[in-house]
Amino acid sequence: MRTYLDAKAMAKAMREALAARKHDINHSEALEIVARQFGLETWNILSARIEATAATGARGRGLDFEQAVPIVRIFDVAKAHEFYLGFLGFAVDWEHRFGDNFPLYTQVSRGALRLHLSEHAGDASPGGNMVVYMTGLFGFQRELSDKDYRYLKPGVTTEDWGLEMQVTDPFSNRIRFMERKAG
Repeated sequence: MRTYLDAKAMAKAMREALAARKHDINHSEALEIVARQFGLETWNILSARIEATAATGARGRGLDFEQAVPIVRIFDVAKAHEFYLGFLGFAVDWEHRFGDNFPLYTQVSRGALRLHLSEHAGDASPGGNMVVYMTGLFGFQRELSDKDYRYLKPGVTTEDWGLEMQVTDPFSNRIRFMERKAG
């Protein structure tokens, strides 16, 4: 995204697509949804970040990457919520369905980590594997252990590259939480 106009174009395209499906939202609602898709609470925050980035000229170099957001295939919303929200402590940022009785597509997050969970068959294959770098892994492991989750009791292992804790969701997707060695 180069300017706030790109984000506004996204909001306009979303409004038009939803209107074609008989779901009307106003422009400010669309802007707020676009901001949440970028992991931010409000349009004002997104707009300020876009302006700050433009002011520094970071985008002017022609190449820029943002955080990747993995899409994780799920089959049961209640089980996904039990695991991602209840066990791992994520929160729902937004949810989308094209209509009643349609598959769910949602973003969940915890801190800077964002994941997209999807019931859509073509979005991802079950059994995916991702690496999440973090700090405070032992504290996170204790937090999970204290929840006494019936289906998983993860431990921390020491590897050549640092600490690692693997969890597997109810749909066979693995998350490898890693804390790099200091130094």
